[in-house]
Amino acid sequence: MVKYRVCPMGSSSSSRLFGTLAQSLNSAPLAQSDPYLEESPDPDLDQNLAEVDPDQLLRECEEALQGRPARPHRDLVYPRGMAPYHHNHNPSIRVMQWNILAQALGEGKDGFIRCPLDALNWHERKYLILEEILTYRPDILCLQEVDHYYDTFQPIMASLGYHGSFLPKPWSPCLDVEQNNGPDGCALFYRRSRFSLQATAHLRLSAMMLPTNQVAIVQTLNCRMTGRWLCVAVTHLKARSGWERLRSAQGADLLQNLRSITSRGGSQTEAMGAVPLVVCGDFNAEPSEDVYRRFSSSPLGLNSAYKLLSSDGQTEPAYTTWKIRPSGESCSTLDYIWYTHDALSVESLLDIPTEEQIGPDRLPSYHYPSDHLSLLCDVSFREEPHRLM
Repeated sequence: MVKYRVCPMGSSSSSRLFGTLAQSLNSAPLAQSDPYLEESPDPDLDQNLAEVDPDQLLRECEEALQGRPARPHRDLVYPRGMAPYHHNHNPSIRVMQWNILAQALGEGKDGFIRCPLDALNWHERKYLILEEILTYRPDILCLQEVDHYYDTFQPIMASLGYHGSFLPKPWSPCLDVEQNNGPDGCALFYRRSRFSLQATAHLRLSAMMLPTNQVAIVQTLNCRMTGRWLCVAVTHLKARSGWERLRSAQGADLLQNLRSITSRGGSQTEAMGAVPLVVCGDFNAEPSEDVYRRFSSSPLGLNSAYKLLSSDGQTEPAYTTWKIRPSGESCSTLDYIWYTHDALSVESLLDIPTEEQIGPDRLPSYHYPSDHLSLLCDVSFREEPHRLM
């Protein structure tokens, strides 16, 4: 069995060089509590953490990665040729979705036969992940396959001004890997200066009334700049072919929960209806699957943001993940950012790297830390009719 090497960030070999990063990790991480208890509204417990300079941390990441090729350059694209438009009273909200590849799975189970094992070592791969996040600096960050939450992402993101929530899978495959770092799961971060937390739901998704191994985090936020409310969800549905019906049932359960949460919140907060919604996730489903159709035809009025990259505005990207395993090459569209199209407008999206940029060995690689590409879009609230009167 391949050994899983835990290389804690801020260790003695790196703390001298990467002082900002070490400072972040010296902060005490959150205690691990019952993952299925709903969190109370934001206690601002992490407000007293010393915030680090994101520019300095980005420079330290770049210095740590000097021996690696640069990540693929990606541009922000404006749908239908729209020029950027800045609203002082209604600034856009940057949302990032990313399956970052659990460290235990990357090294111990997933079998990326064209990726050198050294490219997956945590000591450097963590910097590639952080570099991507720091380059784009989302207001909301939704992650899957997080198995270094408490020792890495929670303290670092807290020191960068984010509040985080984590929900592990009940039976994480990471636990089958020797020297694992605990279970993987979903994580949701929001920028504290931009949002206040109103409510959190930790969901274990069901299928045909039976609990499954997949989870979702749903948070209702209040935007400090506009006073508007936003519901954000992150999930990771069941993987692999042959499980299409289970994914469809999980999607139906999540949609039912979201409808209840947004309508309940809406009756208290939004005079003209339900709270706008953003749903990020690795759905493990191509657009041809039933779970995709469930979301696109839901009464919640959801649209997939990345369709807007296409010329007709109706076609998903050709891929969001591209990997080579012993079973063969897999190039698929599995990751999505859904949004309430009547309440939110997509202003820009991060484009998808070309095949040439990805390279012949596909993902992950020395220049990209995961087998899934990050997705990112800037959204803004549409003006409500009663606010225009």
